[in-house]
Amino acid sequence: MDFHVPGASPLAFTLILFLAATCFALPEYSQKPSSSAAQINSNSVLVALLDSHYSELAELVEKALLLQTLEDAVGRHNITIFAPRNDAVDRDLDPDFKRYLLEPGNLKSLQKLLLFHVIPTRVGSDEWPTRSASARHQTLSQDHLHLSRLDSGDKAVDLARVIHPDSVIRPDGVIHAIERLLIPRSVEDDFNRRRSLRSITAVKPEGAPEVDPRTNRLKKSAPPTKPGSSPVLPIYDALAPGPSLAPAPAPGPGGAHHHFNGHSQVKDFIQTLLHYGGYNEMADILVNLTSLATEMGRLVSEGYVLTVLAPNDEAMAKLTTDQLSEPGAPEQIMYYHLIPEYQTEESMYNAVRRFGKVSYETLRLPNKVVAQEADGSVKFGQGDGSAYLFDPDIYTDGRISVQGIDGVLFPAEEVESKSKTETVQPAKIVARPRRGKLMEVACRMLNAVGQNSRFTTCQ
Repeated sequence: MDFHVPGASPLAFTLILFLAATCFALPEYSQKPSSSAAQINSNSVLVALLDSHYSELAELVEKALLLQTLEDAVGRHNITIFAPRNDAVDRDLDPDFKRYLLEPGNLKSLQKLLLFHVIPTRVGSDEWPTRSASARHQTLSQDHLHLSRLDSGDKAVDLARVIHPDSVIRPDGVIHAIERLLIPRSVEDDFNRRRSLRSITAVKPEGAPEVDPRTNRLKKSAPPTKPGSSPVLPIYDALAPGPSLAPAPAPGPGGAHHHFNGHSQVKDFIQTLLHYGGYNEMADILVNLTSLATEMGRLVSEGYVLTVLAPNDEAMAKLTTDQLSEPGAPEQIMYYHLIPEYQTEESMYNAVRRFGKVSYETLRLPNKVVAQEADGSVKFGQGDGSAYLFDPDIYTDGRISVQGIDGVLFPAEEVESKSKTETVQPAKIVARPRRGKLMEVACRMLNAVGQNSRFTTCQ
């Protein structure tokens, strides 16, 4: 059995070292690329999620490209998934919010929302805190969830009730069914911010409305309304009897019944004024000092259109306390700036270019506001009480048009009454000259022959 060969010991020792190094190196090499495959098997909680009846959540996970992220999380530790029922994602979720999540530019928000439902630790139903306590866990989105119990004894995650605890149990995690989707505050704030910016964006009409040359009014409303939606009553009959005194009469038979969301449109144009800048006083009068914002919203809901001549803050600052302190004065001032037509800067400028002067009816009967061309723009009013079209088309949505002007308009009668002084002119008494005796004799002789009427002195 002595198989010793002189000179062979170093070679054998080298072969043994090579084989040993190969045996230890090959498993290490083969495990690196297949580490995920070795850890994620058919009994994984992720496979159970994708194959479960939480199909809406699983579909969102795939669209958010989070499978690899969740596989890495499962490979490091157990996880707990809070899965909303399909109805909560499909039907109960706000359509605008769901559309926002699925937009390509909002992938980060979708990923943050989904990772907000995953805790990198295992929390079974028997580990839930008692009714008098709550537990705070960090999610994969780096936000925190609060686990608690309701007064009824049901388990809860933040504001969502757990409807099926331990719905799916696997060695590497557990799934609890909840009644609603959990939304992080950061995602909700970003959605509200974008929706607010989208809602206040002024949308200009595709083309200027066509003006009837005989009446200087629109031939047809823009945009086209549904059949039967045009209001039956004139806008003056639909107005309230007085400023904030009583509701307006109901629409007549066959009239419009709120085909438009007028209150939302009025809210949009007031927000546009605030974001545009320089029209805060106008917005404050419409909302706080008067109830005109509500009145305008009701009129637009009933199918009427309005053009608002909005004085800027510099012009509103020139109003005196006496002009605003009288009962109903703010309403009357604003009514004179509301035209019951839909006019844009282009339509009004074309009208004054063609007809010279154009009179627009206002909601302050029977006063009208006169518009004319001046310095390449539209000038409203006359004399010292005039104002120029300063910021055109601040807001135009087809029902409400807002045009910024650089002055506060008043009816012509009020402007003239202010300019007149109430001083009484003394009556001028003309003394008749006395006639001398010689002149009296001459007048008598002329009177005898009937010629005294030709001389003013003898009259």
